[in-house]
Amino acid sequence: MPDLFQGRLYYVRVSAYNMKGWGPPATSLPPSAAPSWRESAVQKPRRRGQIEAMERLLQQVRATHTHYCCGTSKMQNQSRKQSVSRSLKHLFNSSNKFVKTLKGIYLAAVFYHKDSLLVTAEDQIPIVEVDDSYSSSLMQDFLWFTKLSCMWEDVRWLRQSMSVSMSSSSTLQARHKMLSAASQMQNLLGTHNLGRVHFETIKDRHGNVLLVTIRDTDSQHSLLSGKWMQVTKLQSQKKSLSTPEEPYALDILIITMQDILAYHRRSCHRLTTGLYLGYLKLSSSVDQIKVLVSQRTPNMLCHTRIRENGNVSEEWEWIQMLAAAGRKGCSEGDSKGEKPQAESHTPILYYELQTALKSLMKHLNLPLHQAYHFRLYSQEVVELGHGVSFLLLLPPADDVCSAPGQSNPYTFLSGFLQLPLQMFE
Repeated sequence: MPDLFQGRLYYVRVSAYNMKGWGPPATSLPPSAAPSWRESAVQKPRRRGQIEAMERLLQQVRATHTHYCCGTSKMQNQSRKQSVSRSLKHLFNSSNKFVKTLKGIYLAAVFYHKDSLLVTAEDQIPIVEVDDSYSSSLMQDFLWFTKLSCMWEDVRWLRQSMSVSMSSSSTLQARHKMLSAASQMQNLLGTHNLGRVHFETIKDRHGNVLLVTIRDTDSQHSLLSGKWMQVTKLQSQKKSLSTPEEPYALDILIITMQDILAYHRRSCHRLTTGLYLGYLKLSSSVDQIKVLVSQRTPNMLCHTRIRENGNVSEEWEWIQMLAAAGRKGCSEGDSKGEKPQAESHTPILYYELQTALKSLMKHLNLPLHQAYHFRLYSQEVVELGHGVSFLLLLPPADDVCSAPGQSNPYTFLSGFLQLPLQMFE
């Protein structure tokens, strides 16, 4: 029974037939079933109970650190570098004064609605200082900071819980300053939700680093003394003292604003219901692992749609046999170049996979003959919810993750991005 949908109950009655005609129908036992590949899978789902376990762990951490909250107000007053008397106008410095007098890390909040940006009274992107310098562990601190976009409402609690005075760790001190900057930005803008953290920092040759958060607002509502301005108008009236050869970080942000907003819009795109073939390709560096994605859908692996029905039911056993035959062929018959052939009982998914594979290889600019060395991940069907499922296509074991110094054919291809794994997750 092909094309069965997951979660839908199916009832079956069976009748026997001979030369005298049909016999009385008999109901099945059990009387109904909801087909899924999990019925044939040996291992349990990896994500079963994980969300509940994380919630329990978070509650335990909060309960453990409750005693820190009592004396935090005094600690915050002692560690605060900037006076509370500093006005909003002084905090949101113009770009020229910003880059001429300060060097270090800054937090920029990009709030947009359609083609308009939220700016300060001085027509500047809202920016607050994080620190006047940064260490070699900036990338790890940045990846840690990106996780805050999932819990902006807990910034105050996290800041109170992280007692810098009790630790000499430079990492804890740097992250506490990031929390302080985020809390300050929330207070100035009058909202907890600062949006998503952009997948990369913006650096210049003058020692400045910008951490950028992006949020798409439902309307142009007023936030304190801010106002809305067209992106093109902000870019056209922007006056900078930097040179095109060595622009300041804030100038780079404004120049590339259209690309940043386009990335954010595309990363919020949701796939339509269906079964997809996704390509998993990683690359590693000294301090992080990156995953290959398409610029059109940076929140998903490079993929192509196999069919509209995202459920895999009785076809799962066939996928297992196909994967086993592929492993046997790679170990025994590489020299013969023999490929698996379709049999009389081969499901329609076989031909759908062939079509999807050709489309995906063309999208990746890879020759089709390389697909013979690829593998189909046969441990599970990756279910993303909303009727979207993925079958994963893997390169040869030695090529799944490109090591530092190893040639990567996707580095110079347009239309692709290599996102840090934490950002992709």
